[in-house]
Amino acid sequence: MNRPHPADSKTRVARHRAAMREKGYRLKQFWLPDVRTAAFKEQARRDSAAMSAQIERDDDMAFVEAAQYWPEQDD
Repeated sequence: MNRPHPADSKTRVARHRAAMREKGYRLKQFWLPDVRTAAFKEQARRDSAAMSAQIERDDDMAFVEAAQYWPEQDD
């Protein structure tokens, strides 16, 4: 039995990308922080605590919350 030789990975990827472009998609690749690391989790805790402390110190958040219920104006 004679099997066809499978395409190398570069060829398969190129075909797949071409097919996706024909469907109207475009490729986007980017790096994201690894949220599983201890360093990321610690930074997230620090950021969250800093934001929480800022909200407690300022009345800005109260204004924002009140503004969402701003009365409609009759024109």
